[in-house]
Formats: sequence, structure tokens, C-alpha cells
Amino acid sequence: MFSLQNKQAVITGAGSGIGRAVAEVFASQGAVVHAVDLNADALTAVDAAIKSSGGTIKTYPCDVTDQTQVNKIFSEIGVINILVNSAGISHIGNAANTEVADFERVFNVNVKGVYNCLHEAIPSMKKNGGGVIVNLASIAGSIGLSDRFAYSMSKGAVYAMTLSVAKDYIKDGIRCNCVSPARVHTPFVDGFLKKNYPGKEEEMFEKLSKAQPIGRMGTPREIAHLILYLSSDEASFITGSDYPIDGGAIKLNT
Repeated sequence: MFSLQNKQAVITGAGSGIGRAVAEVFASQGAVVHAVDLNADALTAVDAAIKSSGGTIKTYPCDVTDQTQVNKIFSEIGVINILVNSAGISHIGNAANTEVADFERVFNVNVKGVYNCLHEAIPSMKKNGGGVIVNLASIAGSIGLSDRFAYSMSKGAVYAMTLSVAKDYIKDGIRCNCVSPARVHTPFVDGFLKKNYPGKEEEMFEKLSKAQPIGRMGTPREIAHLILYLSSDEASFITGSDYPIDGGAIKLNT
């Protein structure tokens, strides 16, 4: 089950965190992984990891906010069966203290970056009889989170783009869904704790973990396995849906 044998899968943000986990899981299921990330060194690391496990991967250093770069890479790739839009950044702040530059930076990566990839991938999918798109949204796009104004805005936009693409291209055989994780233990979390709570990293990690009803953070692999399902033929009846994967955060955190 969940075979992606010989599927051409483009994964943005594939150098670390959830994106890297998706790349590794997809490769293990037989996909030809096209890994896109801004960080060339991170791509080198994931390339080595996947090849050492017998997987097939090609890497593309790219700034997803630059449509010219995205167009060049997607043209080079050619046939695209699966697109996973995982590239994204976060920001801490509310509507009053979020600076214009930070707001625009989050928008450019998390919204425009997704748009750029959709804009380039969809014509290829239409030409080849269909495809699958999975976008990384967040519970921040559907519930209120303190001090996540710009980030929540961007993930709400990802959810809306998901519904729009699913509606517009259902007759072209293109399925589009999104997943909405709660807090996941990625390098971003470790960097956030080191920057904001020096010397108290373990204490704050425990506090953040316990803030979720299930009592811990998610892992990138857990998110990747849900994305694998949604990208597989076993999920062929699913489109236009958002899948919270949140340790009970939405329904149980009352």
C-alpha cells in the first residue's frame, strides 16, 4: 500500500523538518524525489541520506519567492505527479507589534511561494492527465494562536488556496488537500528555544510539549506519513480537504 513507485514528486522546504521527512518517506516508497530548498547545504545532507538508503533524489537550490527561479526548476523537472508545498517560515508577534518587513517576509515565503509553485506545477499536471497537491497549512489558520498574527494569516491563505485549486481543477484529475499540524519538533523549535530561552531550553521544551492535549509535540515523520497517504492512490477519493494532525489541539484544548 501507499506505493509511489516512479512518481515524480516535487517537495519544497525539503532540506529540513517536515519537508525533509516527506522527501525521505516518499523516496522509501519509490518516488523520484525532486527536493527544493533555499539552503544548499541542507539539500546536500538530504541527498546523501536518501541515496544511502537506495532512494532516488535530485536537488534544486531555490528561493520559492522568486517566480523566475521556480519556473526554471519546474521546467527542468518536466512531468510532475505530486507537489508538496512544505517551504515556510514562522514569526512571533501580534497585529500591533509585527513590522511591515516581517509581515511581507512571511507572506512572500508562505503565500507567494506556494502560489509560485502551484502556478508552475498545475499546467504540467493538466497536460499529463492529473496529479496530487498537498499544502502545509497549520492549526494557526483555523484557530486563534497568541502572537502568531502574520503566520496565522499566511496559513489561512494556504487553506483558502487549497480549496480554490481543488475546485478549479477537479475535472482535470488534480487533487488538492492540505494538512494542518500543531506544534511539531523541528529545527525551528530548537532554534526558537535557544534564541529566546537560553539556559532554559529543556524546561520550555517540556512546557510547550505539555501545552498540547496529547502531552507532546508531533514528529516530522508523523506528518510525512499523513502526506504520504494523501499523495497515494489509496486517497484517490479525497480532495478539497484540510487534515488537522494536532494531538487534539483543536477539539480537546478547551
